[in-house]
Amino acid sequence: MKFNLGGTLLGAAAAAALSIGMSGLAVTSAAAQDVTLRMQHFISNKGAIPRYFILPWAEKIQAESNGRIKVEIYPSMQLGGKPPALYDQMRDGVIDGAWTIPGYTPGRFPGAEVFELPFVSSTNAEASSRALWEFYEKYLTESFSDVHVVAMHVHGPGAIHLRDKQVTKLEDMQGLKLRTPNRVAGQLLAALGATPVGIPVPAFPESLSKGVVDGGVIPFEIVPPLKVQELATSHTIFGGDRAFYNTVFIWGMNKAKYESMPDDLKAIIDNNSGFEAAAWAGRAMDTGDVPGLTLVEETDNTINRLSDAETERFREAAEPIIAQWIDEMSGKGLPAAQMVEDARAMVAKYAN
Repeated sequence: MKFNLGGTLLGAAAAAALSIGMSGLAVTSAAAQDVTLRMQHFISNKGAIPRYFILPWAEKIQAESNGRIKVEIYPSMQLGGKPPALYDQMRDGVIDGAWTIPGYTPGRFPGAEVFELPFVSSTNAEASSRALWEFYEKYLTESFSDVHVVAMHVHGPGAIHLRDKQVTKLEDMQGLKLRTPNRVAGQLLAALGATPVGIPVPAFPESLSKGVVDGGVIPFEIVPPLKVQELATSHTIFGGDRAFYNTVFIWGMNKAKYESMPDDLKAIIDNNSGFEAAAWAGRAMDTGDVPGLTLVEETDNTINRLSDAETERFREAAEPIIAQWIDEMSGKGLPAAQMVEDARAMVAKYAN
């Protein structure tokens, strides 16, 4: 199998390496294509998800369809729009599919916020993504019924990355302006004494370099493509086996596009969707965290690893956020307390 990049044919391994930063990567074949999928995401192909999940997923779809499905992957919003528009672009058929963050439109998908609550997800993204898929099947299918969901996943343990400041204890959070990826993480940061600033992750480096924020929360997998290690001077990692915060992601397709496909081609999509696809995406995040952290360790930046005891102080300070979320969502008719209980049980099930 080969990729076609700007008219140059390359072996799969070489193409994967050269796909970093390339535009409009398309998986192609000499066989006739019955379906073309134009799919977009919001970061460069250097990111862990494009490199270890999205591009290999596209290759697998290509191979299993004997070239009848052509998947074109457009990184960094090359088909236009801003990251918060991705879900609607996918829903409305502007594009055929997308990798995006439901939390980029605050309050629209409240049930998905359970896995973004502080210290609910585990520090293993693969395990938590398995739990999330089980949770999705129980609680979230109606919320996302206007698209065809291929996978839903989370990232690994998020960390705090700062420029000219440090967080070594809970009190250091006071007064910091920090980038937040979603509504719940913003509530968490505010409860800890910081000022949250909602910024899509591609805009974080510029905001950090210009002093719009003092830092932000992101996982280590996204550090290399954003070159955060060149802008930040300190990084705070939490102890324990639960994530300080998290973000829910969706990889999906336009529903009408999926339903228009021949049954045999839909079956190929189906065979690469669901529980194992969610785990694959989570595993990609875990894979990317390793070189991301290593890259930071090779700099002169300070890495603050909080003890389990200090992490527990953060967890206790964050606990009211969960109670607040339960009250808020119960008022909207969701079985919020049961959802949190089930999420924790599912996370524990796959983390063990």
